[in-house]
Amino acid sequence: MGAAEGFLNYKRELPESRDPQSRIEDYQEIYKPFSEEKTNHQAARCMDCGIPFCHSGCPLGNQIPDFNDAVYNQDWELAFNILSSTNNFPEFTGRICPAPCEGSCVLGINKDPVAIEHIEKSIVEEAFKLDLVKPEPPKHRTGKSVAVIGSGPAGLAAAAQLNKAGHNVTVFERADAIGGLLRYGIPDFKLEKWTIDRRLKVLEEEGITFKTKANVGENIPVAELEENYDAILLCGGSTVPRDLQIPGRDLKGVHFAMDFLSQQNKRVAGNENPLINHKGEDTKGDILATGKNVVVIGGGDTGSDCVGTSNRHKAKSVTQIELLNKPPKSRKKHNPWPEWPMTLKTSSSHEEGCERDWSILTKEFVGNSDGELTGLKIVDIKWGDNGMEEIRGTDRVIPCELALLAAGFLHPQKEGMIEQLDLELDQRGNVKTENYATSKSKVFAAGDMRRGQSLVVWAISEGRESARVVDEFLMGSSNLPSKSKSFYQLV
Repeated sequence: MGAAEGFLNYKRELPESRDPQSRIEDYQEIYKPFSEEKTNHQAARCMDCGIPFCHSGCPLGNQIPDFNDAVYNQDWELAFNILSSTNNFPEFTGRICPAPCEGSCVLGINKDPVAIEHIEKSIVEEAFKLDLVKPEPPKHRTGKSVAVIGSGPAGLAAAAQLNKAGHNVTVFERADAIGGLLRYGIPDFKLEKWTIDRRLKVLEEEGITFKTKANVGENIPVAELEENYDAILLCGGSTVPRDLQIPGRDLKGVHFAMDFLSQQNKRVAGNENPLINHKGEDTKGDILATGKNVVVIGGGDTGSDCVGTSNRHKAKSVTQIELLNKPPKSRKKHNPWPEWPMTLKTSSSHEEGCERDWSILTKEFVGNSDGELTGLKIVDIKWGDNGMEEIRGTDRVIPCELALLAAGFLHPQKEGMIEQLDLELDQRGNVKTENYATSKSKVFAAGDMRRGQSLVVWAISEGRESARVVDEFLMGSSNLPSKSKSFYQLV
């Protein structure tokens, strides 16, 4: 490493965010510019540790100390080459990844970890500025064709890798635009959509074909793909949300978080049909938080995105409740480094204004005679050896005109494509695979569709790894990199 004592000389520093009360007036990303010198100092903090645990913390196996050293030495081209050898889309992970690599950083044992996520974003943005991100179509085509179903991070990563191998790749997306979760699940204040469009332009120029409004199993017959493609890779995601079937569920004002978020993303994009959800269904009316008491049920990232969006809608109040106990502020003994720290996280959306409460059970949606939601009946709970127990005397009704269910996703949609392919499912309802191969010949699956709801960085990893398996199926062997191959093994 170039700066042997960098971790002693510099403290962790990240870009400042715009004032919370001013940034809720728009949907632009919230961070201010950060100087190259400061980024250089952050890269200098990377230790010359004997075993870089950040490698195993990252689902992609990014060669983090190596690209940190390149940034420290201001060699942006080398840094980008190292980073892009393992990560197809660092512009996405550098913005929205929870950075498990930082949770495993050796420096994090007794100091703040290296700002890996920020450095990653800086590398790819500098690479675009320097015109280092160029279309690289394959020199030779194999004559083999692959259909990739779903254009989220897993599908896009798989398509990029399979195209590099020389196959003719077509990506089918049931929505009206490419991007999946990136496009319609993540708010623009976290990921502006020009970042997706910029990357899609590169992928198209490399030879990948994209088809939108192409719902395989409905307006695209499964038999047609089986006949016309040498392999099919399913990357449709985990799209069936966890519901809350309690009294009052059918009241007007109770919605799934993803319908709320995708509708707003479409408004920001100027979409002519913002009421059509991610399944192609009409949500029958605008879902707006304006002037309402909003309660977000679920304490994860999707719930946080609902908080930030509700603040921008000018909600009267925003409350986020969670069934589980409040996480500790620091690691507990049963959660040692280098495990992911199960500690309290405060997002940028929370900073903009939100009441948060834990160990809360929602018992009933309360409404008026017109069938409109007016409140939630909730109760405090405690967790013990026998599970969850309600605390007597804590039942109460809180005002609520908009309830957003952000309790996660169960499994992929089974109707249509999965049923028509007659695929075997696992106990959780995901597509069952063995080394990414499904129970159906020449059909493979990757991402949340097979592993269950997970992170964007895991989806990219799954897309890359499954592409190698599909390439081996088509050609007998593969030169595509696996997670275990570093940049230096590729050059």
